[in-house]
Amino acid sequence: MKISDLKKHAMTAISFLIPIVVGSGFLLVIGNFGSGQNITDFSKSFTIFDAFSTMGIMGLTLLPMVVSTGISYSIADKPGIAPGMIVGLVANAVGAGFLGGFLGGYIAGYITVFLIRSIKVPYWAEGLLPTLIIPLSASAVSGLIMFYVIGIPVRGLTEILTNYLKGLDSQSKFIYGMIIGVFASIDYGGAINKVVFAFALGLFYEGIKEPITVLILASMVTPIGMTIAYFISKLIKKRIYTKQEIETLKSAFPMGLAQITEGSLPIVMNDVIKCVIATGVGGAIGGGFCMLFGANAGIPAGGLFVLPTMPAVKAGYFMLSLLIGSFATAIVLLVLKKPVDIDEAIIDDDNEADIDMDTVKFNL
Repeated sequence: MKISDLKKHAMTAISFLIPIVVGSGFLLVIGNFGSGQNITDFSKSFTIFDAFSTMGIMGLTLLPMVVSTGISYSIADKPGIAPGMIVGLVANAVGAGFLGGFLGGYIAGYITVFLIRSIKVPYWAEGLLPTLIIPLSASAVSGLIMFYVIGIPVRGLTEILTNYLKGLDSQSKFIYGMIIGVFASIDYGGAINKVVFAFALGLFYEGIKEPITVLILASMVTPIGMTIAYFISKLIKKRIYTKQEIETLKSAFPMGLAQITEGSLPIVMNDVIKCVIATGVGGAIGGGFCMLFGANAGIPAGGLFVLPTMPAVKAGYFMLSLLIGSFATAIVLLVLKKPVDIDEAIIDDDNEADIDMDTVKFNL
């Protein structure tokens, strides 16, 4: 078992997790717009906004099961799906939460692989292996391990971590916010960002919403900061972007408002070190203030769409932190980047040779 394999399985699960988190989160946002409430008694009347809120909450409640299923599937392929789902549901039931589901996915996956390699049956029973014997055996063993071995300790560990984070003083909150902000902003939606997302999502599931809010903010700092840097560069007459990069900003900025950082990658790749420094500084400063102010998004993703899920004061603090971090990124970019020829790296299409169709031959 290699560390790289463990990481690969986690990344697979997170790739499954993100669409569910985003979809459920936006359902909850729509419900919040109409003051929707979670439906507990379906025999009574409810509004469409109540239905949206309830669907969102249902989706977010199943996150331990989703992550355990994703990891188990990555390890054992289709035979790992059933035990992964079962162990995730058990983790949810015993209070082990997201961390329990995360660990349970590895348990279910590797137990499934072990049983596939170990169980030998007569020829007439081979058809039962993938449909009955393996799912039943792996689910039973994995579920019992979660019930009797790791579930309660993980729940206790989660409670200790939750109480610790709730008791942080202002200085500690700022430092933790800076750490999360840096790691969430320096690889632009890559592996580091996803690891931080998994950690913050686990805390969000336990009711600690500030870390995931910092991640949301840090993911937005890069495109917004780069856009602010463009307008300031025009004012101070220091051109730091080529025409191609300016065109990139036209799509990167609106994508950034929805927490999609990847639109900035073409600009980042042109000057990686300076952009990483600038976005790291902005993510750290913005993240520190966001954590310090206690901004607490009600959904774990969505960019500016998380604002309706926060109290008005907290939403204001979130926007203030976002602006502080984005301006910090812009200022560092303006200091570090050298002036460029605005037409640099623009391909002159007029000089490209035309294709003479008379010379094209087809071999039939």
